[in-house]
Amino acid sequence: MSDARTEVHHLSSWRRIVLWPLAFITRLWTASLRFDITPEAKAAIQSPEDAVVFVIWHNRLFVIPECYRRYRRGRRMCGLISASADGAWLAAFFSLLGIGAVRGSSSRHGREAAAALVEALRGGSAVGITPDGPRGPRYSFKPGALTVARHAGAPLLLFGADYSRARRLGSWDGFYLPAPFSRVRISCERIEPGDIGEHTEPVAARMRALNPDGVLSGL
Repeated sequence: MSDARTEVHHLSSWRRIVLWPLAFITRLWTASLRFDITPEAKAAIQSPEDAVVFVIWHNRLFVIPECYRRYRRGRRMCGLISASADGAWLAAFFSLLGIGAVRGSSSRHGREAAAALVEALRGGSAVGITPDGPRGPRYSFKPGALTVARHAGAPLLLFGADYSRARRLGSWDGFYLPAPFSRVRISCERIEPGDIGEHTEPVAARMRALNPDGVLSGL
């Protein structure tokens, strides 16, 4: 008998059908957003390497599929998603938006997930990691992203998003839902493989600077 604490949950085919309308609405919603992005940030996101590690706070995930579609169309990406039942829904949802999944977290299947992410990077896929996921605390930076990038010899791309109009949910991460047709300022900072150390706080500080809390009225 499998242990519910270690089982990787998957979604049955009929349940995926429930997600199709939501994925369609999400595509329309995010396609309406107007992205403000500097040439430097755009160049970082469009870097010629396929194997890069995108680092995203959990509450900025909503815009990632659309950002990837606009600036890295046709290139593979997979995200680290929890092995839990909730993670099964999220993995199925992101698959409908064109992003694959490696299942696991720092507390469940962590080693297997890290090895799978390194393998994906070596195979030419980008990976996305939320260092404060899957359950926080908000803006805590777990070391997995640094470990995976060092082992794969891949650069880190620290991702930032600020919104002109957005609703902030009451979830643990304070998830941001930008208003349709609003502006999103995208920022990105690259850290080369040789500059990735073992200490998380310097990188966490740079991530917080790229993602100040609050909705910006000046966009």
